[in-house]
Amino acid sequence: MNVTLIFLAAIIAIILWWLAGQRLTSKPWLETGSVHLPAHDGADRPPVPAVKVGLFVFLGVVGALFSLAVSAYFMRMASADWWGMPVPRLLWVNTAALILSSAALEWAKGEARHGRMDRLRPALAMAMALAVFFLVGQIQAWRELVAAGYVLADNPANSFFYMLTGMHGLHILGGLAVLAYTTVKAFASEASTDRLSLRVDLSAVYSHFMLAVWLLLFALFAGWANDFVDLCRTLLS
Repeated sequence: MNVTLIFLAAIIAIILWWLAGQRLTSKPWLETGSVHLPAHDGADRPPVPAVKVGLFVFLGVVGALFSLAVSAYFMRMASADWWGMPVPRLLWVNTAALILSSAALEWAKGEARHGRMDRLRPALAMAMALAVFFLVGQIQAWRELVAAGYVLADNPANSFFYMLTGMHGLHILGGLAVLAYTTVKAFASEASTDRLSLRVDLSAVYSHFMLAVWLLLFALFAGWANDFVDLCRTLLS
């Protein structure tokens, strides 16, 4: 339960920090003048798109879902029928692919902001290819574990591994569908630069969040998170 509260507090803190940066907590009915949100340097800033606010709300819900699953994982670990399972070496390669995919989207975000379509297209294609590689690698890791005898119903550790990686993979697949649509629009000659830049920005935010979730899960499966949880419990007790 403590792990859930810590994770939820971190998610809420990130959302509040972002909202404060966008000045969505300001009171427009008490302000006069331009309806544009002023930037910190005094220049006018365009209003934040509603779809971006919606994405952050959605990510907050997804973060709560994963936090509950991770909390259940830690509680189930204390049972006598829990046997740990090895972490396939392929997961290291998959993790590197997801990191590079997120970095490619960050690169694409900068190119889209400056309207450099000739550099944006390969950046998006690279990000999409690496995300596909990650999903294929996750499926291959499943196959290796099953071939080694670590089946779903063997023990709770196996069940949690397949459930958490499967749930994460489904979210990656959903983000990949949006990224594929954005990539197709980038290669279209009539693509709108402003709308395309917003799509790339949203895809990058989603990718960075799912990368953070995967790094947490990877640390969990590798056993690195146990010491951190013990420290949190000590501080909260």
